[in-house]
Amino acid sequence: LQGALDYLLRTTTNLLVVEAKQEDLTNGFTQMAVELIALDQWEKCPSVEQQPQLFGAVSTGTIWQFGILHRQHKLITQILTLYRVPTDLEPLTRILIAALSSSN
Repeated sequence: LQGALDYLLRTTTNLLVVEAKQEDLTNGFTQMAVELIALDQWEKCPSVEQQPQLFGAVSTGTIWQFGILHRQHKLITQILTLYRVPTDLEPLTRILIAALSSSN
């Protein structure tokens, strides 16, 4: 993996990778999934190592989609629901907060 993450939101126990794309959620999701896999193999922070799942999002700025890397099974789940700003701002905000504050 070469390059840099667009955004990495992190608390002491959780992290969320956000990939920003211009109107291309499909390629953005693929790139975000690769970044989650790379973080799974690279991240050595003890609190993050304990996370059974890593969360990711891809966004065009107005449309958001989420994915989860299930670390034990090495499985990426693509959440098919799309969240639109400003229409879905409340559920989108709740998801972002939950991803960063959950104990998985």
